[in-house]
Amino acid sequence: MARLTRPDMTLVQLRYFLAAATKRSMTEASIDLHVAQSAVSTAIAQLERGLGVQLFVRQRSRGLALTDAGEQLLLDARSLLAQVDEITDTVRGKHYDVRGTLRLACFVTLAPFVLPRLISRVRELHPNLRIEIIEADVDGTTDLLLSGSVEAAIAYDFGRAHDLTFDRLYTSAPHVLLAHDHPLAGRPHLGLADLAGEDLVLLDTPHSREYFLGMHEAAGVEPRIRYTSRSYETIRSLVGRGEGYSVLNHIPQSSITYDGGEVVAIPLTGPRADPLEVCFVRVTNVRPTARARVIGTLAREMFGTDALDTA
Repeated sequence: MARLTRPDMTLVQLRYFLAAATKRSMTEASIDLHVAQSAVSTAIAQLERGLGVQLFVRQRSRGLALTDAGEQLLLDARSLLAQVDEITDTVRGKHYDVRGTLRLACFVTLAPFVLPRLISRVRELHPNLRIEIIEADVDGTTDLLLSGSVEAAIAYDFGRAHDLTFDRLYTSAPHVLLAHDHPLAGRPHLGLADLAGEDLVLLDTPHSREYFLGMHEAAGVEPRIRYTSRSYETIRSLVGRGEGYSVLNHIPQSSITYDGGEVVAIPLTGPRADPLEVCFVRVTNVRPTARARVIGTLAREMFGTDALDTA
């Protein structure tokens, strides 16, 4: 009886395949890998011949699309290469000498509150470890994680992606933002009913809009939206100039806005005024690398108990 032989498969081929599958482009994969495009194409062609399957469908105008076999290999390759990285890190000196680059996604509104402190701490403790940041909204962060474009993320837990694990770092409670000379600015806390009939300046990012408008609905308040913006600082500046109130979760240390206005943040009370959970997020069925574990541990140590009170 003829003996079945296993196909030859190299780590280089798998890394090139992973890059092409993540980018959906041979050209972009070659740029990321700092190799010629022909090297990526040749490696993947050899991998397909060795496995006897087609991994990609080449689409002239839309780039690469994974076949069913390609989707399965992508999942397995991520896990295998993560274990290879783990072995390498262990041999080089375990966690205290972790090195390389970790691609980390972060919600765009969270980034200025958590990333500078985290990056500085990483540089202090792990000088050979570099963090590459990609800022995104909820859907973009989910896509980056599930596609393998990033290893981990710092994000709100909206509980929408069943393939992701959310490790809570801290909670961030909602506050009403008012101009410093607003008649209600001296209150110790406010409900949305206290602001009925006033103009709202709404942070209008995916899921945030539903979160804030849901609060108003639960409080029985029909918001009068005057302005919307995807920028935290634009929101704060408009409020500081008396153009309305807003509701935000993360509050900067300084009450002064970019254009010299001044705002106050007052804790919000009432139905559905629940805090948001800020989490360290990873793909559930992919074993985290030593790099990802180090960053996750540092994030928990730095943010797990102080809820950014001193941020």
